[in-house]
Amino acid sequence: MALSKVERRLRIRRRIRKKISGTAERPRLSVFRSNTNIYVQLIDDVKGKTLASASSQVKGIAEKTNITKTEQARLVGQLAAKNALEKGITEVVFDRGGNLYHGRVKALADAAREGGLKF
Repeated sequence: MALSKVERRLRIRRRIRKKISGTAERPRLSVFRSNTNIYVQLIDDVKGKTLASASSQVKGIAEKTNITKTEQARLVGQLAAKNALEKGITEVVFDRGGNLYHGRVKALADAAREGGLKF
């Protein structure tokens, strides 16, 4: 029997998480994409702590009404890079969370790279 879209994404997510892990020097840049918003966390998996975060619900991004979800993701990527650099983080491990590296996830990753993060 074929997997549903959600089951398939969760299976891919587990496969990714087996291989990658974040440390204090190189945290995991974890992306969660919902239908309306996109969220990013920089996670130290050794200590189990979130070092920095950004989302499309932040005041500056949520106030913009006439932008696409892809443009929203680009702004979140820039904000995530800015927050990471303020904490002294320059290198990360990218965790796409089972989503395809396309569209909003790709826009977020490209913006984070332009903002100064290396992955």
